[in-house]
Amino acid sequence: MRLLAIPFVLATLVACAEDVGKDKAAATVSEVPAEPAVAEPAVPPSSTLKALTVDVTKSSVDAVAAKITAQHPIKFPEFSGKVGVDGDAVKSVSFEVKIATLAADAEKLTEHLKKSDFLDVEKFPTATFTSTELKAGSDQAGATHTVTGDFTIHGVTKRISFPATLAVTPTEVTANSEFVLNRQDFGITYPGKPDDLIQDNVRLTIHFVAPRA
Repeated sequence: MRLLAIPFVLATLVACAEDVGKDKAAATVSEVPAEPAVAEPAVPPSSTLKALTVDVTKSSVDAVAAKITAQHPIKFPEFSGKVGVDGDAVKSVSFEVKIATLAADAEKLTEHLKKSDFLDVEKFPTATFTSTELKAGSDQAGATHTVTGDFTIHGVTKRISFPATLAVTPTEVTANSEFVLNRQDFGITYPGKPDDLIQDNVRLTIHFVAPRA
């Protein structure tokens, strides 16, 4: 019996999907302060500050989730975003994602993710982020800034911080970030099948292009 079990065990080990958070920056997550300082709005009033609209045709919001046996890319085709700039300095970032439009790499998975035991898109159709601070510098190699703000998904709002690379040219502003969130922090707790458990880590990739014209 033990000999017969060896091929099964080896096959299971080979089939295991890599942690989607491996070698990726993990966002810090905390409660929103009970009496938070006034958050920097997406467009703070200023004679020199401009609100730039993210060009969704050149931008993207994606995720990667995984269970024991496989990783699954997830796309969010409908979203909007704003970038606040003062001269050549990025001052704020905000976005809204229509979670209900998500598309995974399998139709059955797409429909399951929308149900109440996952994202419950009928009750919580959108996710939002509004920055409260953009700080130059990051512990993550290659990132130029640390972005902090309030992220809401699945009806739960948390204060998160993550690395980002922000760049300003005469024609456009770009914002790129890849980081990992723990779904349990946002009340998304469905464990998956006993023999194919779902990873808690979810990797988010954000690419924004905002024209300055």
